[in-house]
Amino acid sequence: MEENQEGRAEKFFRDFGKKMDQFLVELKDAGTRVEKDMQQRYDELKAAAERLKNEAENKERWKEVESSLKKAGAELENAFKTAFQKRDSTNDKKTEGT
Repeated sequence: MEENQEGRAEKFFRDFGKKMDQFLVELKDAGTRVEKDMQQRYDELKAAAERLKNEAENKERWKEVESSLKKAGAELENAFKTAFQKRDSTNDKKTEGT
């Protein structure tokens, strides 16, 4: 009976050891993949930060953007004024004729 129990224990530990070895290999692979993914993400963020830094340092460019936006706003304002003035004057002519 002791031999039978001893054989079971040896088989259990042998199987357990194989499973632990397999688990450690998979864990190492997963760690390597995560490390590569994190390094890639870090590189992307670093490049994005560098682009933002360069754009922030280029103040002249931002002045041009601001100027263009102001011009676009003024043109949009004029377009609205023109659109509503024409409609109002058309309505005024209709009411005057009736």
